[in-house]
Amino acid sequence: MSTDQTPTPAPTPADGLSYTLTRTLDAPASKVWQAWTTPDQYAQWAHAAPGSVEMDVRPGGPWKATMRTPDGTEFPLTGSYVEVSENQALTIGMDVPGRPDQATMTLELTEQGPRNTLLVLRQTCDSVEEREMAEEGSGMLLDGLEGFLEDGVQG
Repeated sequence: MSTDQTPTPAPTPADGLSYTLTRTLDAPASKVWQAWTTPDQYAQWAHAAPGSVEMDVRPGGPWKATMRTPDGTEFPLTGSYVEVSENQALTIGMDVPGRPDQATMTLELTEQGPRNTLLVLRQTCDSVEEREMAEEGSGMLLDGLEGFLEDGVQG
């Protein structure tokens, strides 16, 4: 499995403080999709508190999860799905306190043969601090997903 994290250049107003992370995963796109859109699977790899994940995976459908940091701190997250294209793309809206509109994160899945999927994750943030936190959190999510697929998905 290869892990590539596209270096994020210094932000400019034109790029809206965006970042992109890529991973080549040792699983077909359908397994990656299932891991990201099935509450019990998502909870196993995304650092969610047991029983806290709810998903209505359709455009406009709500989701929520209570995430748990390594030190045990829990924080609730909510949002809704913006774009849903099974096994191909998922755009997730995230409610951010004090922000009038949702922050969005987009996943694109491209199958590269029967056992590999290229995952590209993109997000645009409002500040350098928000981008740094989101990019770190997204990297942790992808690390968890990669470990889950290695250990939890049978091909």
